Amino acid sequence: MTLPTIKDYLMPTKNDLPTNKVKWNVDKKRAILLIHDMQEYFIDAYEEDSLLIKTLVKNINILKSTCKELGIPIIYSAQPEGQTSHQRALLEDFWGMGIPREDNKQRIISSLTPEKDDILLTKWRYSAFKKNDLLAIFKEQGRDQIIICGVYAHIGCLLTAADAFMEGIQPFFVGDAVADFSLEDHKQSLIYTSNRCAKTITTEQIKQALSNKNDDLTKDYIRKQVAELLSYNEFQSINDDENLILLGMDSIRVMTFMGNLNKKGVNLSFVELAMEPTIHNWWELIVSKKDEVLQ
Repeated sequence: MTLPTIKDYLMPTKNDLPTNKVKWNVDKKRAILLIHDMQEYFIDAYEEDSLLIKTLVKNINILKSTCKELGIPIIYSAQPEGQTSHQRALLEDFWGMGIPREDNKQRIISSLTPEKDDILLTKWRYSAFKKNDLLAIFKEQGRDQIIICGVYAHIGCLLTAADAFMEGIQPFFVGDAVADFSLEDHKQSLIYTSNRCAKTITTEQIKQALSNKNDDLTKDYIRKQVAELLSYNEFQSINDDENLILLGMDSIRVMTFMGNLNKKGVNLSFVELAMEPTIHNWWELIVSKKDEVLQ
């Protein structure tokens, strides 16, 4: 029993991703990047010069460089070669003995070679969390989000996402940074994860979210901006549900507030702000605009 020869297919794009059930936002202080099983043995199953694999490697490298710049830990999973029947257990019934020792195909592909500060974990089961220290690493580092990329989407990547979910770790399943046996299998993995255990997302969306410079764009930021425009000494005195127009937030002040938001990359219209002029509603509008970028 060996891996199938995998025919090339086009990598799914943002428009191919299903609608997510959750609105999680990836956070550089909470996330770990998992590069899942990008070993020669598994990549050799694809056609030579596969466009799918070229796109996959390009996107994983984007994720890796983004995470590296932001100090996000990077973990590689890799299955060992030459496993015994005892080590393989039930995997042997489905896939045989795995990576042969004599083939020397255990290595991570050269275009994604781990760096000195990356972590390389041995992977024994479909889920990268089984029979190793992956969960302990999350707990030790106080992180509770996992960004998943690699192969194969409907097997190890999916089961790792489900396992993370059951351990209280939010999985971000990067739809254009995983690959599979077929486009059908690939899409099924996206449908399952988005409906049951993860947020499906693209490489570009992850990059934008992690590189977001608007960490200070909070509800209190809105309150402070409004207080300054109204010449209030204590911004805390403005309640979430107070009508800001009645407090003196005239059209000129609203336009000034719009301009301040625009500088932070959030574009809201005068009509949107004037329709329900409260701190609470303005914050909801800002959150929705931020989410639009990531959906």
